[in-house]
Amino acid sequence: MEQQQQFKILIADATHQDFAQIIVDEMESSAKARGTGIAKRSPDYIKEKMREGKAVIAFTEDGIWAGFCYIETWSHGEYVANSGLIVSPPFRKSGLAKLIKKNIFQLSRKTYPESKIFGLTTGLAVMKINSELGYEPVTYSELTQDENFWAGCKSCVNYEILMSKDRKNCMCTAMLYDPKDHYEPEETTQDFKKHSKLYERFMRIKQWKLLAPFMKHHAEGHEGSAKSANNGVRHKSFFHSFFHF
Repeated sequence: MEQQQQFKILIADATHQDFAQIIVDEMESSAKARGTGIAKRSPDYIKEKMREGKAVIAFTEDGIWAGFCYIETWSHGEYVANSGLIVSPPFRKSGLAKLIKKNIFQLSRKTYPESKIFGLTTGLAVMKINSELGYEPVTYSELTQDENFWAGCKSCVNYEILMSKDRKNCMCTAMLYDPKDHYEPEETTQDFKKHSKLYERFMRIKQWKLLAPFMKHHAEGHEGSAKSANNGVRHKSFFHSFFHF
């Protein structure tokens, strides 16, 4: 029987700054592979989080970088986001993402005990992990309205969709942990297990409905030229190819 990989998860500091570029590159590569968007961050921004002690970093027992996540604060500290969760490809599906999320959540609770912790995700797996920590699915109206937070979405491929919905909806699902008003992790975990199939179906329908107007607009605008250039054979929509639907 293969021995399970062991990891060391540390609060990042200035000694880890050399990994910033690797982390940023992997974040972008992972987003492209999934066909989803991500708010881009620079290596300097990641280094700053490390120096401030607002990030966790994971290594194998041999010292190989394996994963990362950082903390952002919004609305004068009223809200905290655990952002940029990334696991190096060789260590995915090892349970590391769950360990990182648990550690960054604990660091957030310790550093900002009164803050609401929220996250945005396009993945059911991350929803499951968040549920096990006590997060609940919420509407976008329950998130921070800090303009700087939403400005960070400009580099996301889904930004046009977000703005077309007046920042009330997008491809991501919002989840929130409110320290002053929350269910226990056991309750949110059970709720997710009970409704996971429903959540999955909802996310698929949501993504399709959000994409449909853009796909229709693209098809109407380019149908004629696509036919004439390809002897009547239509290409798949740009959005179909980009989002892998």
